Amino acid sequence: MSSEITQNETAEIRPVAPASAGAAGGATAVLDRPIKPPGAAEPDTTVYVASQWKLMWWKFRKHKLAMIGGVVVILLYLIAIFAEFLAPTDPTLVRGGYNTSVPYTYAQPQRIRFLDRGEGGTSFRPHVYDYTVAIDRTSLRRTFVQDDTKKIYLRLFAQGTPYKLLGFIPTTRHLIGTVERGRPLYLFGSDRNGADVLSRLISGTRISMSIGLIGVLISLVLGITLGGISGYYGGRVDTLIQRFIEFLVSIPRIPLFLGLAAALPQNWSPLRVYFFTILILSIIGWTGLARVVRGRFLSLREEDFVLSARLDGSSEMRVILRHMVPSFASHIIASLTLAIPATILAETALSFLGLGLRSPINSWGVLLQEAQNVRTVATAPWLLLPGLAVVAAVLSLNFLGDGLRDAADPYR
Repeated sequence: MSSEITQNETAEIRPVAPASAGAAGGATAVLDRPIKPPGAAEPDTTVYVASQWKLMWWKFRKHKLAMIGGVVVILLYLIAIFAEFLAPTDPTLVRGGYNTSVPYTYAQPQRIRFLDRGEGGTSFRPHVYDYTVAIDRTSLRRTFVQDDTKKIYLRLFAQGTPYKLLGFIPTTRHLIGTVERGRPLYLFGSDRNGADVLSRLISGTRISMSIGLIGVLISLVLGITLGGISGYYGGRVDTLIQRFIEFLVSIPRIPLFLGLAAALPQNWSPLRVYFFTILILSIIGWTGLARVVRGRFLSLREEDFVLSARLDGSSEMRVILRHMVPSFASHIIASLTLAIPATILAETALSFLGLGLRSPINSWGVLLQEAQNVRTVATAPWLLLPGLAVVAAVLSLNFLGDGLRDAADPYR
């Protein structure tokens, strides 16, 4: 039997038995795989290995809203870290009005104008207009309106009120300020005390975002510890911890906060009130995570890798922290990300109702207290800006948490 074999047809010929006894020839050519052409490069047999975190990142990048939410959350925490530098003035500073000792109460927001038109022509010189005292004909109240004949020039990295950058670097530089120190600068308007709303809003970002993060971290420790013990040991320990969780969940939130607010000593410092609020929100917020951890531990404690670790002589703490918790760490991260906005909303609601933080602490809830009066909001709508900050933070964290949850789900 003759057969012409080309380079693209066969790479290996192996003999097989003839189909029948009367068939001529002793062997039949069988085509197995293509022949490699002369001079051809070796095929790439590199095996690419992706870790669980890299797979999560690839899936997370496809979630556009989660990416946007992550960028917004990073920006908010950067604002919280560099709050003093970004704030034009001290958030507690109250300035007197022009040629008067009356503070700039509910002063209108100043718009930055970049082109300065003067007698010598137009030049690039950022400035805002100063205020002048006027009487509102409707309410007969003293108001501050902008006077376009008085200009206040601005500059970047201007000298201002002294502070410590990152808590230990003394400086007086602010991102933006007036060329002439002491002149009013209210880009987002002022409140009833004449304090800058923008500076208070930036300062409130640090308080509100840190409460959400620190509170969730404390809940993480409590939830993993008690939930892990409950699911790992089971039996009476599990029953006792679960009854305790059910007891905490059954406590009405509003009466609890009312009682704590009434029992809170009035002579406590703002820092002590701040940490007390974080502690209360953490104590009542760890129960959901503990139940999730308990359920995962109940299903994992009979797995082969857990049994192998026990037989290998690993301690119970090592089995829990080294083998069981990392197996669903991605789900914990997603759950914590979704828990941060709930903590922020809880603090904002408590402070808004006067049950949480109080002035002079600046948080978004404290700033929104001034927006309770409809008449005040009608005359100074910029007091609602902290509410927009709350909405932006909560939506961004929810989008980020949804993206992390979908990325951590192995079945999606």
